[in-house]
Amino acid sequence: MTSYLSKKDVEEMKPYVDKAVQKFLGFSEPSVVTAALNCLASGYDKRKTSNKLASLLDEKKAAKFAEKLFDLAEDIKSAQRNSRKRHHENDTRQEDSSKKAKTKFTEAEAPTIPAAAQPSPGQLTAIQIKEMMANAQKMIEERKRALNALRVDEIPPMRSVYGRDDTQSMRSSAFSAAPPSLSSGMNRGDPDKARKIAQLQAQIQSKLSSGVLPSLPPLRPAVQDKPTPLILDEEGRTVDVTGKEVQLTHLVPTLKANIRAKKREEFRQQLQDRVVEDLSETQFFDPRIGAKPAVRGKRALRFHEPGKFQQLADRMRMKAQLERLQNEIAQIAKKTGITSATKLALIAPKTEHQEDEVPNVEWWDAVILKDERFTVKDGKFELKDMAISHLVEHPTQMRPPTDPLKPVYMPVFLTKKERKKLRRQNRREAWKEEQEKIRLGLEPPPEPKLRISNLMRVLGTEAVQDPTKIEAHVREQMAKRQKAHQEANAARQLTAEQKREKKVRKLKEDTTLGVFVSVYRVNELSNPAKKYKVETNAKQLFMTGCVVLFKDCNVVVVEGGAKQQKKYKRLMLNRIKWEEDTVKDSEGNEHPNKCVLVWEGTVKQRNFGEMKFKVCPSEKLAREHFKKHSVEHYWDLAYSGAVLEATDDV
Repeated sequence: MTSYLSKKDVEEMKPYVDKAVQKFLGFSEPSVVTAALNCLASGYDKRKTSNKLASLLDEKKAAKFAEKLFDLAEDIKSAQRNSRKRHHENDTRQEDSSKKAKTKFTEAEAPTIPAAAQPSPGQLTAIQIKEMMANAQKMIEERKRALNALRVDEIPPMRSVYGRDDTQSMRSSAFSAAPPSLSSGMNRGDPDKARKIAQLQAQIQSKLSSGVLPSLPPLRPAVQDKPTPLILDEEGRTVDVTGKEVQLTHLVPTLKANIRAKKREEFRQQLQDRVVEDLSETQFFDPRIGAKPAVRGKRALRFHEPGKFQQLADRMRMKAQLERLQNEIAQIAKKTGITSATKLALIAPKTEHQEDEVPNVEWWDAVILKDERFTVKDGKFELKDMAISHLVEHPTQMRPPTDPLKPVYMPVFLTKKERKKLRRQNRREAWKEEQEKIRLGLEPPPEPKLRISNLMRVLGTEAVQDPTKIEAHVREQMAKRQKAHQEANAARQLTAEQKREKKVRKLKEDTTLGVFVSVYRVNELSNPAKKYKVETNAKQLFMTGCVVLFKDCNVVVVEGGAKQQKKYKRLMLNRIKWEEDTVKDSEGNEHPNKCVLVWEGTVKQRNFGEMKFKVCPSEKLAREHFKKHSVEHYWDLAYSGAVLEATDDV
């Protein structure tokens, strides 16, 4: 089938093709229907149609559907040919009949044969032709009258203004007006049927005229003078004028929905009555308890107050927090021991002592003394015998504050060969993932990587045809790759702020588990350059502390992490050349200046803020400055060392 179809034929075939697609695929697909109709309209053959449909379907399915499509088109075309042939035959028959009628009429209108002449055998005479025409006209008129009578029978019954039925009169007039030859015209082939129809018509006419058939009751007048009066007796019943009880008519629902609702209510009432009757017949029936209906009632929506669940959540959180606190208190009490806690509460001082006041008896001795003071009797202290036993109460083992909360694992360092292998595996996994995306169509395939060295090998004949153009294209691609590489490097590069934060993060250390402290003593710290180095390095390393300037004893205290202390220690003991300056003793002799590390260790928390200098003219003011920060022992250690050193020199 390669003939072209018109638009009309394609539109007629569209519903059939749509049904075929839905039956073939299991669902309707407008794109397949449109493509198939375009192929038929363009006059494609089966092979070309299947190739066209292969873009929307599989190749096998496209071939099968193309065969079905062409079979369907052939069936529709053959049906159209048969219908056209039937129409043509009908038209030819009508033309033949019209031709015959024309010949008859022409023969009838033709001049009559003279009487003297005798017609040939089998030929109609002019008289016979006239009789035939007259009979035909009579039959046509009788047909018209019969059709008019049938139309009168189909008219709906009508009421006259006088209250009688006009339909009967119309029917009687129609029967009377019908010609007696109607039955003969309608049933020419059966004279018995015509005779019976005539008898029935005569019987109906006689009964209508004699009044044997009952007529319809006359209609009540459209407008009454007054409505029927409503009379009620003493008992509230409806009665008529004579006093006889009258039953009023009840409105009965006519709509199906109202009828169903009424039946539903009656059925529900019957069920309730039946349940009550069944319960009343049982032995353990309690009439005070209402019977549960068989029909389930509707449940209304219940809305909660705003904030109800929020209050419940707050209450639950407070309860959980209280339980957690109680568990912690119980664990602490269990670790400490109830006896130790009771004793500590009993011997707690009732009044606050001064800081420098020395108590008569320490609290750990007061537990075993009788009078809470040392009393000697017969050369022995009076002790409580009940408080001393052969048992030893050991203190609770507590975790050191400097130990980490989580176990610290040794970091694993890979060799150069292992790092190469790991990088190779990661790059291969990334390449496989990229290839999978390209295979699935999620990403476009990359262009071939062209260089000047592999230009001829990759392009081949194209490079020979137009080498200038190809070289420009290759150089453009190389510049594009170089630009992408530089942009990727720039994106990975840290900004100035990020570099600063990274440097600060490297210098700062976590001191939550413990702070490292170092105390240095310098004989002379009057050189501005060395003072600047001491202060600036401490601030650059984000360390805290103080510098106390006193004659022959300058104390430098710094607090920070282990790495910070290592760098600052190298500054104080190696980098700064203290021996360049000389110091005079009490006798006037000059000695080289020096810096000594007095003490280094860890404390729980920091005691100083930003590094600052403090000038103290006397030893008492220097000690008070350290005492204000609760580290007066730093000064005691440094000053005692300076005094001992001075005595050794003497």
